[in-house]
Amino acid sequence: MQQIELMEKLKVIISGGGTGGHIFPAIAIAKAIEKKADNVEFLFVGAEDRMEMEKIPAAGYKIEGLWISGLQRNLSSRNLLFPFKVLNSIIRAKKIIRKFQPDLAIGTGGYASGPLLFVASRKGIPSLIQEQNSYPGITNKLLARYVQKVCVAYDNMERFFTKEKLIITGNPIREDILGFASKVEKGRKQFNIDSSKPTVLVVGGSLGARTINNAIAENIHLFKEKGVNLIWQTGVSFQDKAQGYISQVNTDGVKAYTFIKEMDLAYAAADVIVSRAGAIAISELCCVGKPIILVPSPNVSENHQYKNAQSLVNKNAALLVEDSLASRKLVNTLMELVQDKSLKGVLSSNIKKLAVKDAADRIAEIALDLIK
Repeated sequence: MQQIELMEKLKVIISGGGTGGHIFPAIAIAKAIEKKADNVEFLFVGAEDRMEMEKIPAAGYKIEGLWISGLQRNLSSRNLLFPFKVLNSIIRAKKIIRKFQPDLAIGTGGYASGPLLFVASRKGIPSLIQEQNSYPGITNKLLARYVQKVCVAYDNMERFFTKEKLIITGNPIREDILGFASKVEKGRKQFNIDSSKPTVLVVGGSLGARTINNAIAENIHLFKEKGVNLIWQTGVSFQDKAQGYISQVNTDGVKAYTFIKEMDLAYAAADVIVSRAGAIAISELCCVGKPIILVPSPNVSENHQYKNAQSLVNKNAALLVEDSLASRKLVNTLMELVQDKSLKGVLSSNIKKLAVKDAADRIAEIALDLIK
């Protein structure tokens, strides 16, 4: 891989957060840039009190926080603070940029990327945004007017962005995910599961998912009865309740975790996976190539998770259980899939065909081309 040699330090500022779907692409792009350019310094900018303030330093990068949040979907007094938060964040972003003096700015979505990329692009700093979904959020739709390039993962995005700025790259995924296949035994040891039994991984996203959690909890006895291992990422709010349900069935085969840091090992250990249908989750699952059941979140703009999931179902690459039906259908569908060797083979074969493994490298190259 050719590296770009720089006479002086290259300073890159990156903003993305709120959920893992914005954070993990940002980290993946940073790591790809590090491989392609010598002497790079990164500064991440996130939203105060959001998960990026923990996850970014854990990945080895510095981060600054902005006092910013999104508008609440329901009527809330917190919405009255929104204009003040935006103004405060723009002022803070100006100070951060003035101090750091970045050569390049990259946004991967989330509340903080709006003020940061707006200020950076208006100051003439070469800027790029990466949109993960088939239906972009309002932040990226607004920012697209000011940045030089918009990297996307889906076709037909000309509906939202200027065609001349668009480049289809796919979604960047975590580097360790790509090497999961060689870690099956390590994964089973990590989660201390009986390798003679089938293993299910249930992931409700980085923040958890109430509907999925409730469906699993209410049917937890079936995992013991059917002899199926469960690795279960619950999110913070459901963890105590999950442990209570697990204690009732008295089995070593069910493990619940607030957050699974080593997701590559969880993917490696699993035979079947249940997940929300966020764009990054789907991109990772395509590379993993295991049979999956998707439960799209209904609480997203333009129902884009359902559309993400349906695109895989149409290619016979996934099963779909609607959120409203999850309590009745999810675990039964899951147990049927675990036992159906033929269907598992078909789903696995078809989802592997959709994998894009070099998106982070491609985005890094596009970003570096902006400063040549």
